[in-house]
Amino acid sequence: MGDFKNLDMTMMFAIHDALRRELERIARITSRVDEDPRHVLSTAVGWELFKKFLTAHHTSEDLTVWPAMYKALEGRDAQSEIALLDAMEAEHAVIDPLLADIDTALADRDTGAERLGGLVDTLCTDLRAHLDHEEREALALMDLTMSPEEWQTFSVEQKNRIGSDANRYLPWLLDDIDAARVATILGKLPPPLRAAYETEWRAAYEELDIWAAKDPAAR
Repeated sequence: MGDFKNLDMTMMFAIHDALRRELERIARITSRVDEDPRHVLSTAVGWELFKKFLTAHHTSEDLTVWPAMYKALEGRDAQSEIALLDAMEAEHAVIDPLLADIDTALADRDTGAERLGGLVDTLCTDLRAHLDHEEREALALMDLTMSPEEWQTFSVEQKNRIGSDANRYLPWLLDDIDAARVATILGKLPPPLRAAYETEWRAAYEELDIWAAKDPAAR
């Protein structure tokens, strides 16, 4: 996961992996033939959480991360670094329209089913490529150009955008990952937050059953 000297990237990798996990589940649902995937996906809590948490993450980067990095690069001979930031913004810009197009297909009784598979394939391809690109190149540049205070600003922005779904976000983030990594992530959180997860949030999230009631293979 890289050797970062300035910033703690634990939560960044965690949300990227959670997004990849949900892409796999969404792709599996939309490939089903035993039930209309439009109904399955449009009624799943998991689809709404995926959209909200992805949008919160990307919007927070757009508002706090890229601007801080552009500012840090001002006056430097940094054409390749600026080109990387431009690419990050361009990759973000294609995701929101894809989410909207998928929602439109889900609501379209006539031709939506024909379009859904292709749209989800594009979302999976584009978002996975972006996450890989960010991890391969942009995270190291974040570590070089952003201060811990700027990194905290990003964290607060994302937390505020998650808002009232914080009780779902943490168990969503930790869903289906190994116990050692869960322990590492929980160890970085304030004790009250960790206690809330362990005593209330995890059980409530599991009861919510965001995908599996409609897609047993997604467990």
